[in-house]
Amino acid sequence: MQEYSLQTHSYQDTETFGQNFAKLIEPGDVILLNGDLGVGKTTFTRGLARGLGIKKNVKSPTFTLIREYQDGKMPLYHMDAYRLENNMDEDLGFDEYFHGNGVTVVEWPQFIRDEVPNDHISVNIKRQNEDDRDVTIKLYGDKYEKRDFGAIV
Repeated sequence: MQEYSLQTHSYQDTETFGQNFAKLIEPGDVILLNGDLGVGKTTFTRGLARGLGIKKNVKSPTFTLIREYQDGKMPLYHMDAYRLENNMDEDLGFDEYFHGNGVTVVEWPQFIRDEVPNDHISVNIKRQNEDDRDVTIKLYGDKYEKRDFGAIV
């Protein structure tokens, strides 16, 4: 496992980090976003979408579970698993997303932990104060070894 850390100091910093992160993303990547409510998970995803050339406004998928954006370099599947905390009895087709031709971003991944592939990227965002965030990126799996994530932190 490789690990990287950085700090962001504004909403714009977090979005720019997501945009730069997109430069290293490939189809089939799964990104797990961890952090408290309002810490910047959707802001990071909005930047990632911009970096992938997606023009549509990225919104939190809290009430829809999954939002799909198809108009960029590759599809972006943005999931919010929070509402699945007590309701994981049904097959929601996660494998089709996780092993598909796009990148999958999952907010609140702890609620679907058993569904997440072994190879994934974990992005942990922790609030330090109103503006500052500590961000830790952990890369799980051999598929990420040849990508230089250190160049964007």
